[in-house]
Amino acid sequence: MLTGMNPAAAKRPGGKPDERQPRIVGVDHVQITIPVGCEQAAREFYCEFLGVAEISKPEPLRSRGGLWLQCGDLPVHVGVEDTEGRQSTKAHVAYVVTDLAKWRDRLQKRGIEVFESVPIPGYLRFEFRDPFGNRVELVQPTTT
Repeated sequence: MLTGMNPAAAKRPGGKPDERQPRIVGVDHVQITIPVGCEQAAREFYCEFLGVAEISKPEPLRSRGGLWLQCGDLPVHVGVEDTEGRQSTKAHVAYVVTDLAKWRDRLQKRGIEVFESVPIPGYLRFEFRDPFGNRVELVQPTTT
């Protein structure tokens, strides 16, 4: 969406894809993390406040903690781990939204600090940290 693979990287000199080479063909899911025991707080923030749907984790993974979310066509796995140092990471998930201005207002009314992002042609965007320190980007494609 915002960035893409160089199409020439997977092609032979004649310009056709080299089908003999293994390729990455999509993204199955992304994962963010929260501290151990914070699943209910994650549900409150992601499901209730942001409106992302929770989906069922497979039975063999339930004992590990965390939860799974469905954001459009992409599952977001919320795992548990020691989250020390989270505030310094650039790793993040970028969610496509409608009405970025209303999202900014909603987050700020909740006391969440919003950070301006470097402008990218064709997109409005900003960033914030979720209550667990994960960096989050919200992007809205522009029509001009």
